Amino acid sequence: MPELPEVETVRRGLEPVVTGRRIVRIETRRSGLRFPFPPGFAARLAAATVLRLTRRAKYIIGDLDTGESLIIHLGMTGRFTALTPQGITNLGEFYFETGAGAAADGPHDHVVLHLENGARLVYSDPRRFGMMDLAATAALGAHRLLAGIGVEPLGNAFSADYLAEKFKGKAAPLKAALLDQRIVAGLGNIYVCEALHAARLSPKRKAGNVKREKLEELVRHIRAILNEAISAGGSTLQDFQHTDGSAGSFQQRFAAYDREGEACSHAGCTGTIKRITQAGRSTFYCPVCQK
Repeated sequence: MPELPEVETVRRGLEPVVTGRRIVRIETRRSGLRFPFPPGFAARLAAATVLRLTRRAKYIIGDLDTGESLIIHLGMTGRFTALTPQGITNLGEFYFETGAGAAADGPHDHVVLHLENGARLVYSDPRRFGMMDLAATAALGAHRLLAGIGVEPLGNAFSADYLAEKFKGKAAPLKAALLDQRIVAGLGNIYVCEALHAARLSPKRKAGNVKREKLEELVRHIRAILNEAISAGGSTLQDFQHTDGSAGSFQQRFAAYDREGEACSHAGCTGTIKRITQAGRSTFYCPVCQK
């Protein structure tokens, strides 16, 4: 499942293509993805202009001049391809190209947005675990997918004091507490494993037992790792791709995730990365230095 850095990478790729552009028409090649499209989906998007593109947790949100917002979740295999009449076009920091295999006619191309500048955004999703919905922009915070989501880990509200308050009295494992989207928005399995390893905190430790100075260190590492992953274009494991079709590279820098049996990278540590299962997910950590 794409995590915050992967979703933010896709958002940044789409931003220069769609911001300020009017949607001429939209093709929906099926009735829905993980959920049915909302009533009048194509008609409500037609002729709308995208005012801004933002991210909330693992959702991409496009605010429209109609007073509604398009909510997008990539699921496990969802991705966008931007096709422009100019072929290879420099759009911000991202490049998009047309050519063989890029036409919007693949068996898994489910939604096509035609923009006023001739560009097309093609949403492909082989497993159809992604979703799209429309909601009033002014009421986004109350939407069933967004209500109750915690603070953004790259925002000012994310701090050691915040975690100390949320973790107070919690017997849940630290990793589970960090994955709770009601506490922190957008954190996922990969980057929590990496941050806990960097902070030398055991994923099995009770969240309520972590001292404030260690929470300060944890917050610092979470921010640094997320920013580094965004700069690297995210991590490519199986299905994730940028909007230009290229792969992220942060997986080449993993210190713990998917490193089972390898020596711990911390200086002076003699431990070996171990894999355990927590709540049905693989956790990678060093049992020697992560306490």
